[in-house]
Amino acid sequence: MISRRDFLQATVAASAIYGASGVGNWAKLAAQQALTQDDLLKFDTFGNVTLIHVTDIHAQMVPIYFREPEINLGVGEAKGKPPHVTGEDFLRMFNIKPGTPEAYALTYLDFVALAKAYGRMGGLDRVATVVNAIRADRPDALLLDGGDTWHGSYTCLKTNGQDMVNVMNALKPDAMTFHWEFTLGSERVREIVEGLPFPAMGQNIFDKEWNEPSEDFADYEIFERGGAKIAVIGQAFPYMPIANPGWMFPEYSFGIHDERMQEIVDEVRAEGADLVVVLSHNGFDVDRKMASQVKGIDVILTGHTHDALPEPVLVGETILIASGSNGKFVSRVDLDVRDGRMMGFRHKLIPIFSDVIEPDKDVAAAIEAERAPYKDELAEVLGETDSLLYRRGNFNGTWDDLICNALIEEREADIALSPGFRWGPSLLPGQKITREDLFNATSMTYPNAYRSEMTGETLKVILEDVADNLFNPDPYYQQGGDMVRVGGMGYRIDITKPQGERLSDLTLLKTGEPIAPEKTYVVAGWASVREGTEGPAIWDVVENYIKRKGTVHVDPNQSVKVVGA
Repeated sequence: MISRRDFLQATVAASAIYGASGVGNWAKLAAQQALTQDDLLKFDTFGNVTLIHVTDIHAQMVPIYFREPEINLGVGEAKGKPPHVTGEDFLRMFNIKPGTPEAYALTYLDFVALAKAYGRMGGLDRVATVVNAIRADRPDALLLDGGDTWHGSYTCLKTNGQDMVNVMNALKPDAMTFHWEFTLGSERVREIVEGLPFPAMGQNIFDKEWNEPSEDFADYEIFERGGAKIAVIGQAFPYMPIANPGWMFPEYSFGIHDERMQEIVDEVRAEGADLVVVLSHNGFDVDRKMASQVKGIDVILTGHTHDALPEPVLVGETILIASGSNGKFVSRVDLDVRDGRMMGFRHKLIPIFSDVIEPDKDVAAAIEAERAPYKDELAEVLGETDSLLYRRGNFNGTWDDLICNALIEEREADIALSPGFRWGPSLLPGQKITREDLFNATSMTYPNAYRSEMTGETLKVILEDVADNLFNPDPYYQQGGDMVRVGGMGYRIDITKPQGERLSDLTLLKTGEPIAPEKTYVVAGWASVREGTEGPAIWDVVENYIKRKGTVHVDPNQSVKVVGA
């Protein structure tokens, strides 16, 4: 007799073969030299339950360019597994032809040329069109927002997240969870949550003083859809006080809390839940491990690591769905839920090609209303780039190289450090750099650019600590973003080594001399999690640099040598 896991594995395989997930379909459309909205939305309705997933929008309300990572290394059991596959390897794994719309949407290959051919992606008015089309087909579909929504743009910063709250409310989500939202400060988060017309979730958000689940956020919600009871459990980013300033939300603690997650799963099953969905901001590898530790979860809608996968990943009897970032994709998951269990599914990662999908007029008007008061500031041209500016990847991206160059020159430093953030759209060579573009790469509530002295020993300790947050073989110790970006210094990193032994050959680039452990260097950086950090806002530093240069150029960064990949 076939096991349920074997059946689900066969469902994943069938999705790949028959195109239920959309793989192969975009390539056929490209061969016909046409993409249409109907083609992108085409879906063979399945089962009785539909989930719609968006995540990591980072306040990007209008269409953008976003280059997917060139380097996304997996370690331990995740090595070589999705999402740690990029470029040509990604195309081969998912049977995608180079040069097609899906190759453009899902990889970095020929990004500039394909971006010029296929245009920008995203735009919440286009996302609304897709959501509305799915709801027209399945009126009781659940729209679930994986968080990192009220952060990441000029208008979001200026309105304390209210612009995104208003526009997302127009899409009518059914639930959401959190990460960067908490950098608005806990009082502001509670103020927004109290006014939301849907539950804000996080079973792992605790009252820090009492070490008890916080009463400010729901653990879960049970929805009745398609004749089935669907439990949606929230899982906020577990490492908030490590990756972000804990002083902004001092009354809360977070964490994985597998034991409590298991208790919640058992609780909702006892309440009659036929389907258990975790709306997560853990990050993909953390979710992969959680799926192996906690029994009874049917679907994990992943977030945080910005991965976009055209096929689900099966862990035991749990499917993991990765829906990208910045509004580039919407995932639709149809499920056959019968007799208290998931019997099968059909999935499609829908690309939001903004030149193809018609904007929803109501949401377009809502976006315009939020942007109108800042129209002149958003459009102000600061300079131009003759280089492709992008951020996403395990090591330095050109946006952060630009920021590091600005820190070194404007702050008169030897070395610059820029956090390994994953958010921030891309700019093509020849594009004007506007204030909006700058804030898309720097917008945050703790932007001070510090200037301090550090010994070579301290620099190595910092880099080793960040590297362990990324390359620890146990996903539960992967507690940050990508590797801290470094300007003015090169190094060699062996990702297979243990903490404290990964980095070597630290070199001061301007002299070619080794970084001496006992020597002191002037270091400039930004986004320190320490309270009271002093210095100008990072956007002011970079604006001054761009205006002084007029046209910025970023040379390929070859200062980091990676071993063990």
